[in-house]
Order: sequence, then structure tokens, then C-alpha cells
Amino acid sequence: MLRKWKQQSPYHLMLIPSLVLVFIFSYIPFYGLIIAFQKYNPGLGFNSPWVGWDNFAHIFNQPNFIRTIWNTLYMSAFKIVGGIVVPVIFALLLNEVLHSGVKRTFQTLVYIPNFLSWVIMAGIMLDILSANGIVNTFLGVFGIQPISFLGTPSLFPWTMIVSDIWKGFGFGTVVYLAALTSIDPGLYEAAVIDGAKRWKQTIYITLPLLMPTIVLMTVLSLGNVLNAGFDQIYNLYSPVVYQTGDIIDTYVYRLGIQQAQYSIGTAVGLFKSIISSILVAVSYILAYRVAGYRIF
Repeated sequence: MLRKWKQQSPYHLMLIPSLVLVFIFSYIPFYGLIIAFQKYNPGLGFNSPWVGWDNFAHIFNQPNFIRTIWNTLYMSAFKIVGGIVVPVIFALLLNEVLHSGVKRTFQTLVYIPNFLSWVIMAGIMLDILSANGIVNTFLGVFGIQPISFLGTPSLFPWTMIVSDIWKGFGFGTVVYLAALTSIDPGLYEAAVIDGAKRWKQTIYITLPLLMPTIVLMTVLSLGNVLNAGFDQIYNLYSPVVYQTGDIIDTYVYRLGIQQAQYSIGTAVGLFKSIISSILVAVSYILAYRVAGYRIF
């Protein structure tokens, strides 16, 4: 073990700066969580009156908070499902393209949005979905009146789901294309000899061998169930769609920052963090047991 430690010591030394930054910015702020159990007054600081669990009782008695949890779970679930199904389908289709130049071009085009921040994407979305945007102009060809995708409560969640899938499915496509390259070509050759067409090959060879990667990506996504995308929704929503578009993160931001209800905002954030930590732990346990994936 001493010899192994000597061999790995340079790598441990390289980790020290990162560990210091994590400790400063992630662990020291833990002390501020006591605000969730106080009636926080900025003038008194951490000496504010202690109220125990009253802040948590207050948030769970708020109809808006329950609705916010539902909105978060609703959008997260569809984002996770779409973030798995769409990349798999696109990867299978792209894998059938024989011309390498065309294949790389499409792969690059769908991967570009993944590098753009939601601030930039929000500007693009506002232009595309405006009354004179590409989408409404296209719908106008069929005699359909302009639709306010970002101002209609019933349409806003689906707009967020579709735009999130559009932005992120390029990364998933790369992952599944990499998994497809590991499939033995001899299996397809044997299937052709047996008379199997491309559809049968996909059903009985490609998808079963791709399933471990699909399961792994799905399980790892479970840890993000309560993260419905603060950057996306904050840059695109408005008070008109709070009822269906408000998620836990935006709710905490409005309470804690805009309305200066620091104790309530901290309590909501702490609740979300605890649940998210449990989901992350469960997801990694499932990833190890189902797909054989482990970090340590």
C-alpha cells in the first residue's frame, strides 16, 4: 500500500487545489443553513430568533409550494424521458448514414446547442417563438393564428420540455453512437445470412446491446428529478405562467432574493437539497446494481 501511495501521490497533490475550492465554496456555506431554522433578520445576522421547524411548516401549508413541486416533477420527468428516447432514435438513424462526411456534419450540428448557455438560447427561443417568428410564420401558412408559446400557461411547460430536449439531445447522441461502435459487426453479418432485414437487426441486436447504456443514462438522470432547469425557466418565464412554469429553484429565488424572505427561501432550498441528495445516492446504487457502473 505504501508503494501504491507513492505512485499515486502526484495525482493526490493535483487534487488539493480543487478540494480547497470545494471546501471554501461548498462546505463552509453549510453554516448558513441555520437560517432555515430562524426568523432571519439581516440586522441581527445569525443571532436572529430561533423558530425551529416553523419555516418548514409554513412552506408546506402554502398551495404555491405544492404546485411548484408538481411542476418540477412534471417537467423533469418528461425531460428525462425525452432526453433518453430522442437521442437513441437519432443515434440509430445517424448510424445508418454511410457517408462519413454527412454523418459528422449532422453530429456536429445537433451537438452545437449543447455548448450554448440558456441566456443565449433564451434569445434564440424568443425570436423563434415570437408572433413574427419562424414557428408562427410556418403555422400561418396553414391559416393558424399566432400562438404565444411562452405566454400561455398550458403550453409553457411543453415549450420548456421540447426546447430542453432540443438543446441537450446532441450530447446523448454522441454517447449512444459511441456505444453503437462497440457492437460486433459479426452479429449483423450472421443476421443477414439468416435473412434479417435492418429493422429486425435493430430490434434483436442493436437495441438489446444498447440497453445497458440506456439503463445507465436513465438511472443517472434520476438524481436530477428536482432540477427542472433554473437557467432555462428563469430566462423564459413570466408572471403570466407562474402557475404552470414555476419550479422549486425559481420559487426559492423569488422568495429569498426578490422578496427578501431569507428564512423561507433557505428552508425550501434545504428541503430540495436533502431530497436531491437521497435521489443521487439511490441513482448511483441502482446504476451499480443494474448496469455495473460505479464511481469508486
